[in-house]
Amino acid sequence: MADDLGQYNEMAYYYDSLMDDVDYDAWAKYIIKLINMYNVVQNDVLDMACGTGNISVRMAKSGYDVTAFDISQDMLSVASMKALESKVRINFLAQDMYDIKLDGKYGIILCSCDSINYIIDPKKLKQVFEWVYGHLKDGGIFIFDINSSYKLRKIIGENTFTYDNDDIVYIWDNHMGDDNTIEFYLTFFVKKGNLYHRFDETHIERIYEVSEIEKFLKESGFSRISKYNGFTLDGICDMSERVNFAVQK
Repeated sequence: MADDLGQYNEMAYYYDSLMDDVDYDAWAKYIIKLINMYNVVQNDVLDMACGTGNISVRMAKSGYDVTAFDISQDMLSVASMKALESKVRINFLAQDMYDIKLDGKYGIILCSCDSINYIIDPKKLKQVFEWVYGHLKDGGIFIFDINSSYKLRKIIGENTFTYDNDDIVYIWDNHMGDDNTIEFYLTFFVKKGNLYHRFDETHIERIYEVSEIEKFLKESGFSRISKYNGFTLDGICDMSERVNFAVQK
């Protein structure tokens, strides 16, 4: 995450349960498919805003040399345990995308799970893209995704969602801002014994148009920019909910 607003702290320990409908195996295979399709020969991966390590661990299990960072110490704690249980070695680091302190270059840089939308300052996003360009090896690839403008405005929008199972309940209330942002107000109730423990988190994502992303990438030095609808190799459309970018240096 780029801004630490109390995001993914206590929630980190329930994140995977809440996201159990996401097929991370298929997601990692899709990333590897893009890597192979673009004939990237490098094996070193930097996974930015890695969260609980769902992509990082799968890349490491597929034979890649993975370095991963996140701003949330709680997410990194879960990710480290997951790597230990999977018997893979990953260099996990506490880093902020607004102020990355890493030397060297990487053949593959990833930023998954709409983490780009969490960079709510467009100037900062351009700085991140400039950093990536400067730390990507020649011929390397930068793969990332965004929640589309359509999804954030039309599907999530001003709506409220709920989730309920035996152990955890949450209410997800959304409000559009006046500056192309959307605020997610999350209230959790986690069962502990015969009682429920409540905690709250607020998340903010910025709505980026695809044209904005392309503009920032080009201004950062990239010229080979491809966009795909969801986890396909199809072009995007007006109703694409997730846009995947494959950007080669």
